[in-house]
Amino acid sequence: MSKATKNKRPHRKPLFIAIGLTVVWLGISSVTGPLFGNLSTVQKNDNSKFLPSSAEAEKFNVAAKAFTSGSNNSFPELVLFVGKADPAAIASANAFLQTLPSKPLVDINGKAIALVNKTIGDFLDTSAPLVAFPSKNADAILASVPYSSGKSDTVLANKKPALPVFTSSIRYYSAQYATSHGLQAHVTGIAAILSDLFGAFGSLDSSLLLTTGLVVAIILIIVYRSPILWILPLFSAGIALTFAGSVIYELAKHNIITLDGQSQGILSVLVLGGATDYALLLIARYREELHHVESRFEAMQNALRGVVEPIVASGSTVAVSLILLLLASLSNNRGLGPVGAIGILCAVITILTLLPAALVLFGRWIFWPRIPKFGSEDEKLKGIWAKLANATAKKPRTYWVATGLVLLIFAAFASTLHASGISTSQSFTKTPDSVKSQDVLLKYFSGGQGQPTQIWTTESSAAAITAKLSSTSGITSVVPDGVQAPGGTPRVVDGHVILNATLVATADSNEATNMIPAIRSAAHAIDPQSLVGGTSAVFYDSHQAAARDQRLIIPVVLLVIAIILGLLLRSVLASLMLLFTVVLSYLATLGACALVFHHIFHFAGEDSGFPLFAFIFLVALGIDYNIFLMTRVREEAMQIGTRAGMIKGVTVTGGVITSAGIVLAATFTVLGILPIVFLAEIGFSVAFGVLLDTFIVRSILVPALVHSIGPKIWWPSKLQKS
Repeated sequence: MSKATKNKRPHRKPLFIAIGLTVVWLGISSVTGPLFGNLSTVQKNDNSKFLPSSAEAEKFNVAAKAFTSGSNNSFPELVLFVGKADPAAIASANAFLQTLPSKPLVDINGKAIALVNKTIGDFLDTSAPLVAFPSKNADAILASVPYSSGKSDTVLANKKPALPVFTSSIRYYSAQYATSHGLQAHVTGIAAILSDLFGAFGSLDSSLLLTTGLVVAIILIIVYRSPILWILPLFSAGIALTFAGSVIYELAKHNIITLDGQSQGILSVLVLGGATDYALLLIARYREELHHVESRFEAMQNALRGVVEPIVASGSTVAVSLILLLLASLSNNRGLGPVGAIGILCAVITILTLLPAALVLFGRWIFWPRIPKFGSEDEKLKGIWAKLANATAKKPRTYWVATGLVLLIFAAFASTLHASGISTSQSFTKTPDSVKSQDVLLKYFSGGQGQPTQIWTTESSAAAITAKLSSTSGITSVVPDGVQAPGGTPRVVDGHVILNATLVATADSNEATNMIPAIRSAAHAIDPQSLVGGTSAVFYDSHQAAARDQRLIIPVVLLVIAIILGLLLRSVLASLMLLFTVVLSYLATLGACALVFHHIFHFAGEDSGFPLFAFIFLVALGIDYNIFLMTRVREEAMQIGTRAGMIKGVTVTGGVITSAGIVLAATFTVLGILPIVFLAEIGFSVAFGVLLDTFIVRSILVPALVHSIGPKIWWPSKLQKS
């Protein structure tokens, strides 16, 4: 047997394993791809079902089911006709409204939609009458066309959500009528605003995914300076996304988890960004090992031995942090937890199996033109990161004091965030037609018209509550439900009635939301068992639930991450130090966000859930880079000591961690292409925070602190004596 044969045989088994893994993954992708393509068909975007059962607005919805027109039955779509509102015009408008139920669904241009044999009436809440009424000055006519909330998640035969098509149909027929009668038509209300919101999420399947992929590809080409290598990590990340999407599709289809448009958008950037980060770490370590050993199979084994622990720990940190969102009381917050966790776990599995197999199959040439040669010097041991590592080691106190001061200055502005919630109309970075129409509506009618705050109370208490609320500033009228004209008979069910209080402010505005405590206080003082619901109450209870979720989940996440870090680094002091730096970075990011959102982007405020989501992503993802660094430092410290190990750790991981941070920041920045304020805020905050962690916290602050503390950083492990 020749020597050459002896040298090749040990490579046959890993070669066959690599081929087998690649074939298996290609087979999996053939199944997961089509399922991922249908992911948007299992979305549920019903805002009326987000509240916990303990919320008063939700209790009201339960009580109101006994009434045929409680707020829980429909989303009002408000049709405004601007023009002369004499009796003849009102009668004509009412006649037009009666024809709407029989009209077929059409697109905005009035064309029948293929495969959809439905009418407007199929989606109406039939318990509410279609009635037009004039403004005080008889210069406008308003009608409420109620979309049944029970059909908010309906998907049409063409796999499109029904609500946006319903709205486009109302807009088309209303515009037709208005043109023929010398009027101007405007369509707004919560149903129209939600339709525009759904439309914004409609680009998830195309522009968001394509843009994210393009951004990652460009960054990888720049990082590797190779015309070929970038394809493998991007391909692996894409497989990870379709894998995650197919799992989520099946779970959401069978109502095991809940998926909404927001979660799907975040899933794409989270998986592509996270998977690419893990791929960069693996490829960097593999390239490093190729300088030390001749066999690419042995180099990959060594690389996996070095990166499996930090990648699994990193993925576990992010996944556990996300899964803890199941503790949230708001169902949309809970929904993102398992969706994001599944995405990250699929990314870890794919990158640790498919990518290593693909790399060894292609061999060293995949790195062309900078092919790592056995026995040659690793170029990473020279350059800017080596210089920075040595500079930090020489004057550690100067560096950690300076960087700590900068972070504290930014953190001081965190208190200026306006995370008390924004209205639905303020949720767009651009101004859709429904929001423009709402501004027109406010010129002629009260902002709460068509979306009253509702009070469920006893019949005997109704008069007193009506009198009390009628004298309250900010309320234009209080009318019993079922009364269509003065002196009408209210609807009474089991001795209870519902009072409709129309507010001056738009129902989902902060002004209206802030009135709910006073309205509830007034109603409860007369009838302690009364319940206050409606759109404004839903928003108020959502804000309160979001604040509760933050108080509960943030400490639990910090505790879990501290435990994971302690187990990974075998050190209490190191885990606490890393946790402190990431929390400081989070607060500094919030401060920077407050400055940018208010003075550059000019957003109306922040969603009440923004601090929690920003915390989950920034702390979980930010700790990743410290994990990547400190696991390598610990590995080196065992051989050459803590301080020398820190210099070596920063030197060899500087380029890859910086590249990973840039990739993740870029992918989250892509969220800004969707015209949704919340996603734009999350995208900017994560991008800024990740870059802050990458260039300041991980590169300067953490190394400087470790140099100042010395080997004691590993307390209580034996490594503290290194």
